[in-house]
This record gives sequence, structure tokens and C-alpha cells, in this order.
Amino acid sequence: MMGNNEEPRVRGNKISPKEAYNVKFMSVGLLNRGDDAVVWRGPMLHRLIEQFLKDVDWSELDYLIVDMPPGTGDVQLSLAQLVPVSGAVLVTTPQEVALADVRKAYNMFQKVGVPVMGIVENMSYFLCSNCSEKHEIFGTGGGEELAKRYNVTFLGKIPLSIGIREGGDLGVPIVAGAPDSPQARAFQQAAEALATQVSMTAMKANKLPILNFGG
Repeated sequence: MMGNNEEPRVRGNKISPKEAYNVKFMSVGLLNRGDDAVVWRGPMLHRLIEQFLKDVDWSELDYLIVDMPPGTGDVQLSLAQLVPVSGAVLVTTPQEVALADVRKAYNMFQKVGVPVMGIVENMSYFLCSNCSEKHEIFGTGGGEELAKRYNVTFLGKIPLSIGIREGGDLGVPIVAGAPDSPQARAFQQAAEALATQVSMTAMKANKLPILNFGG
């Protein structure tokens, strides 16, 4: 999705992260080549997260963002145990079946002492290219209602878009490939809202922002 899937190199005792669009990144997919499934139990997942945090040469960072699988499993708990996480961002779609999982994730982060910085509503609507109307395929208002319920910031709505899908397949994020599009602006506005929350939290805690993204 970032357009750079070369295998990472090891220099000394550190793994060099890949880089694209001025973003350094590391993924299990870069290490596990091909179509083999990663079938790991909790201790192995814990060790992997620890390795990505400590053994990757991140150098100076503005933000360290961890994209997590949805749910309330071992990966989320391991991250909370290994480092002082600045906050979590919950990603949902508007319909109830997704909101149910996000409510559980919120309660989990409350139990482990990780503040929720906000909620993003993904696939919020489809913007028709012919009629320019918004079609709310998965319902409407679910993410905003959840943010109000938990008194957290609603960071924004991300549309369901062919352009976003194509950019992911081609390795050209829409904010780079079509920065003036409505879809790109939706991402930019959500990122700006999140950056505001991160800055306030980091100033209070005086620590590197480490974010968990999970639905």
C-alpha cells in the first residue's frame, strides 16, 4: 500500500525500516514473503511487537503509529505493557455490527489505562462520481454517536471510494496521488484533528506519541 515492499535490511543489530512518502514503516508482511499465513500465539506476537519497537532503527520520529488488528486480543495488550502509549484511535464503520466491537475496544483501553484520543468513521459514505451525491451505504451517524457517548473527539469521516482502493493497490496513497480530491481532504482533516489531540497529550505527558489504531 506504500509502494515499497522490498525486504528490510539488517545493519549491525538493527533492522532498517522501509520508507515511502517521507514515512518510515515496518510490517510483518515485509518479513513474511509470499502467501503463507502467520499463525502465532500470544508470546510470539508479544516478541514481534517488542522487536519492532526496540530493534528497528526508527531514528527521530514525529509520531510512532501502530496499526493494530481489530478486537481486544494479545497484540493490543502487549503494546500497552511494553511502552507508554500516548493514546488509541478507534476506527469503525457506521453500522451496529462494527460499533459493537469498537465499544469493547474502548472498554479494554480504559482497563489498561490507555486514553482514547478519538474515533474515525471509515466507509462513512460513497460519493457518486456521476451525481455528486453522498450514499450512506452502511448507515449514518454511528461513529459520531459513539464519540458523544464516550465524550471523546470525533476525528472525521472517511468515504468509501474507488480512488482510495486503487491507490492502495498501486502503492500510491490518495493523499499523494490526488491530494486535492474530497477523499484526500477527508484524510487530511482527520489527521489534523488527531495531531491536535496528540500534541495536547504529549505536552502533558512529555513523551513520544505512540498511537494504536484499532477498531
